[in-house]
Amino acid sequence: MSNTNNPKLSPNARKLRREMTKEERHLWYDFLKSLPVTVHRQKVLGSYIVDFYVASAKLVIELDGSQHYEDEGRTKDMQRDAYFQSIGLRVLRYSNADINQRFIGVCQDISSHLGLAE
Repeated sequence: MSNTNNPKLSPNARKLRREMTKEERHLWYDFLKSLPVTVHRQKVLGSYIVDFYVASAKLVIELDGSQHYEDEGRTKDMQRDAYFQSIGLRVLRYSNADINQRFIGVCQDISSHLGLAE
């Protein structure tokens, strides 16, 4: 896999930005959008589309639905994470349940990884 972004994924990334899950919308509108750093939504990185990306912090933020906890989903996520780590990115993963049940804790965790004071 190369470090270049796959331009064929751009139309899908735009579609995903328009059709965010309720958890992605909650995190975006109620926290990430107002941060003092640029956060990209549904960003193409290599052959993948990540939920959120903070280039200045080399940080990927992924929200995982139930399919990520099945064997195939876990394997794919491990491959994705290994690729991102190989190009110098950190990956934070949160379940949809984390967003719905401990939103403030997720926001505090993201802030700490970004080095932002609460």
